[in-house]
Amino acid sequence: MSNDGDEKLKVAKRPQGLGRGLSALLGDVAREEPVAPAMPTASSKAIQSIEVALVQPHPEQPRRHFDEDALAELAESISKRGVIQPIIVRPHGGGFQIVAGERRWRAAQRAQLHRIPAIIRDFDEAETLEIALVENIQREDLNPIEEAEAYRKLIAEFHHSQEALGRLVGKSRSHIANLMRLLDLPSPVQRQVIEQKLSMGHARALIGAPDCEALARTVEAKGLSVRDTEELVRRAKKGNDAAPRERARQTGDKDPDIAALEQHLADILGVRVDIAHAGGGAGTLSLRYSTLDQLDMLCQRLSGERI
Repeated sequence: MSNDGDEKLKVAKRPQGLGRGLSALLGDVAREEPVAPAMPTASSKAIQSIEVALVQPHPEQPRRHFDEDALAELAESISKRGVIQPIIVRPHGGGFQIVAGERRWRAAQRAQLHRIPAIIRDFDEAETLEIALVENIQREDLNPIEEAEAYRKLIAEFHHSQEALGRLVGKSRSHIANLMRLLDLPSPVQRQVIEQKLSMGHARALIGAPDCEALARTVEAKGLSVRDTEELVRRAKKGNDAAPRERARQTGDKDPDIAALEQHLADILGVRVDIAHAGGGAGTLSLRYSTLDQLDMLCQRLSGERI
């Protein structure tokens, strides 16, 4: 497989700043004129002053959770010093839609500002989401669930591979894969992660655990460490093993050891794994992929090529 082909993101357009963050995106406006009220145009690279009322947030912005105390502190700072760093917007529906800087825009509203400095760019939908994701990750503003949902959306709607996303945001493919596995957790457990009641390490230990929600409540209530959580999950799985194994012998269901091996391989490969063990050391191993990116990843792993 061609490395050159793999190195390109699968979108029609891409701003040159992607992968380098907003410093690259904003670098070409550093020498522009000071902020002044103007009739904004999408082709201009200057920082312009636009009406706060004409700005709307992007409905698919990766960041969903805004800390109220931090927002109040920023609003107080803005009321004294103004908005120092401009937001980035694109023309949308007679006004503007935020590409990056929703937190500053929200704080400016609280500070009762009527205008806000902005850079206006003609970004398409994929570029808008990419830039919002890069900015939030570089600022460490996203919780693990928000970051995972952003990755899932870019993969599902814009056909990015995990490797391409890794290059885009400066993360490893395994980091992205591990984050996306958090979306397999029940919604109440995801909420605990969002509210910082559970760390990413706790959440990863709980993936696939029996009665995951109850275990998560126990972890939070007792303030267990990640290692203690892993031990708790191991005990819970062990307690559930005996009865299924006996039922498997009686009904011909899949042996729990085989099922555990399937899950272990699925965690490593990132695809569904089926093992049909016929006894006597024979059987079949099936790997099921749902996208061409997953197939490409499997081919690279099986052939020993770089991932």
